[in-house]
This record gives sequence, C-alpha cells and structure tokens, in this order.
Amino acid sequence: MKEWITGRNPVYEVLSAHHRDSFQLRIADGAKIEGQLAKICDLAKKYRLPVTKVSRKQLDQMGEKHQGVALETAPYHYSDIHEIITAAKKRDETLFILLLDMIQNPQNLGTLVRTAAAVGMHGIIMPQAKAAGVTPAVVHASVGATEHIRIAQMNLSQAIDILHDEGLWIVGMEGGEGSSPVQPKRLGGPLGIVVGNEGEGLRQLTRKACDELAALPMAGKVESLNAATAGSVMIYLAYMKRLEML
Repeated sequence: MKEWITGRNPVYEVLSAHHRDSFQLRIADGAKIEGQLAKICDLAKKYRLPVTKVSRKQLDQMGEKHQGVALETAPYHYSDIHEIITAAKKRDETLFILLLDMIQNPQNLGTLVRTAAAVGMHGIIMPQAKAAGVTPAVVHASVGATEHIRIAQMNLSQAIDILHDEGLWIVGMEGGEGSSPVQPKRLGGPLGIVVGNEGEGLRQLTRKACDELAALPMAGKVESLNAATAGSVMIYLAYMKRLEML
C-alpha cells in the first residue's frame, strides 16, 4: 500500500536516503521553488518522478503541516536484527541499540527515532503488535530521521536473547521497584537501552530479560519525564560515555 509523506524536511530526507520507492511529487500551486523545495525538486528530477502542482486544499487532505509538498512512496522497509548487528560489525563499532517496548504515541516514537539517529545508534527494535509503527505521522515527527536508521520489528524477549549472545548489556528504563539510579560508567560498552510504554512502562517479560533496571534521578518538583524525553536523556548519557572511550 502506498502512502503520502508531507513536509519539506521529511520529504527531502526520504528522497535523499532513497531507501524506498517513490512514485510522484505534488507541490502547492504558487509555491516558490527555492531553498529546501528546490533541493526536493532536484532529487525528483534525478529519480525521474512526476511532479504535479496542486491546490493547497488538496495537500491538506494528505497530511498536516505539509508545507506545500507531498511525496507518494512505498511503505517503510523494516530491517532485520541480524542486519543491524552485521552493519555495526562491518563498521567495527561497538553495538549500540535502542529497544522500544510498546511505544504507542507517534510523536514519542518519532522523537526517540530522531534521537537514536542523531547519536549514531545502529538500530531500533520494537514489537510489531500493540505498538506504533513507522507511519507517515512518525516520519513527520522524526523529521525524516526514520530513513537514516535501521528499524526492526520482532519479539523483544527474543531480541534481547540474541543481543545477550552478542555481549550486550541491556538496561531497562524503569522508575519503579527494583530500579536504581542510572550509572553512566556502565553505559560505555556494547549496550541496549530499553524504553517502556508511555503509561505502563516495561512489560514483565521485558523487565526480567534486562540486566539492569535504571531510573533517571530527579531533583526538582517534577516526578517523572515522559517516555520520549527520558529515553532521549538516557541515549545521550550513553553517547557521551561512548565518546569518552574513543
């Protein structure tokens, strides 16, 4: 099934990454072909995509905040966990993976994908059922970062077993009983960070599979952070530790 990606940055990233087929580009009638839109048109020409000018009302039906452009594409192409592992080994890099346990809000998923891509994580693993997938809304929320990181869908417990065999230390983000303040010194080696559901946190099986349950220390009057913010902070703590080890 084809889908529409909207917004200048998301459309540009989808075209520049060129990881999925694109079929046509629609531009708002009267839009000035300059800046990012000019780059998009250059890529459309490179890939021989039909370009049509349409009314903004037509674009409104394709997605919010379209910024005068929409791209028809094939659905997102998911990777396999072994592709993620192999890619890291080919780059001779220590595995650094994000696991998402039933993240359901597209904005949260988009934020976490963008953060993971920004620090060069090798991939993201998430369940196929009862969780948000890489939809056009998630592409938009990630500002196209979905196109620059490998994402796999599979059972998380099975994924953790595979990652354990690869020598990864699995840290589950959990603020409840059994968790302790995060220890940045333990985040520098082969690592998997697990972020749980927005409301319920980690599922029991996922929690048991983790090597450590860690919580971010809170000093202010705010009791907790949402999943996307907490996960992003943890990712950056690990990224900074990895930089120390280079």
